Amino acid sequence: MFVSRLALDDFRSWHQLVVDFEPGLNVLVGANGLGKTNIVEALEVLSTGSSHRVTSSAPLVRAGTAKATVRANVEDSGVTTLYEVSIPVRGANRARINSGKSLYMRDVVGKIPSVTFSPEDQRLVSADPANRRSFLNQAASQLLLDYYDALQRFNQTAKQRSALLRQLSQRQMAGAPVDTALSGLEIWTGQFIETGMALTSLRAKVVERLDGPFSRIYRSLAGERHHARLVYAPSFEEMRQLGALGGETAAGPSSASNVVADGFGGDDAMDARMNAHAAISQHFQRIYAGEVARAQNLIGPHRDDVIFELNGLTAREYASNGEMWTLALALKMALFELLKDERGDDPLLILDDVFAQLDESRRRQIVDFAGRQSQVLITMAAETDMPAGLEANRIDVQELIDAAD
Repeated sequence: MFVSRLALDDFRSWHQLVVDFEPGLNVLVGANGLGKTNIVEALEVLSTGSSHRVTSSAPLVRAGTAKATVRANVEDSGVTTLYEVSIPVRGANRARINSGKSLYMRDVVGKIPSVTFSPEDQRLVSADPANRRSFLNQAASQLLLDYYDALQRFNQTAKQRSALLRQLSQRQMAGAPVDTALSGLEIWTGQFIETGMALTSLRAKVVERLDGPFSRIYRSLAGERHHARLVYAPSFEEMRQLGALGGETAAGPSSASNVVADGFGGDDAMDARMNAHAAISQHFQRIYAGEVARAQNLIGPHRDDVIFELNGLTAREYASNGEMWTLALALKMALFELLKDERGDDPLLILDDVFAQLDESRRRQIVDFAGRQSQVLITMAAETDMPAGLEANRIDVQELIDAAD
């Protein structure tokens, strides 16, 4: 499988763009600011439903326009499929396959599996949890068919509950009674817990699947004496404490995968889920006053984290810059491996301006990895950034701009 053509309308800096790619290595060369990263970002959005660069869709739409459109022709076993997504400034993203009926975004997410390496990757380890949640959302949306829908349901519920908390806060500040409104908050809290628990369980499953290849790949990159692992840190800690995320249930050991499958497994797992729901509900009862005062949801999957551990220590606090970069590289390679195993074909590999910022040993690690893949898109500001040994289809971004004009 490979992407043969990409067409953009009003996406980021591009009013219109058509660019053709080949199997193997493709290099987009152009000075900073010409929009080469925007090109590969469009494919990332089509693949995962989001961009690692932003937290909402609005910045993806060119200034002064109402929506952006991304289309890609994908070749697979001699068959060409056209995937399309429309991104409005306001409202939900929509999709089409082969110019057919309008679909939900979830219907195309994961159809073009991809993994992006970027200069921000080191921040996966060192930055705040939002970066790690963004990665987890993109990975899970491609690995689990129902994840993107579960994420959207939670986000909508969280938005509604947050709006109600703001209303309560305003009423309280004005001295108005809030008893009636609190009953509405109870209803939204129940939905928030339900959708949040579903999302938490899916995330636990993905982290569990990533951890094995991540640990193995890190040892291969850094040396056998180094041990790294991923630990999911859910905001709904009650689920872990009550056995809904690993640990022990009345039936014995339970893994995140067991919990997710078949509606949290058997009767004992279902009991654990109900107990977790009740415990989380009690937690909310204790923090209602604080939530109203701050007008925001204080706990929930929007505050989850994934912890990198290196040799038994928290990598964010103890790892060097080089170790952090290798941890991030191992994580992306682990995702690539899982997607390949799941699909039976290489995902699209995107290397966004990574070579200029790496030392020679890490360049070589990336080059060796990229050279084995079916299709790779590389962006770079200067051809001198291209490591030796890479022969690629060269695409001049300035020429694309001139052709679009």
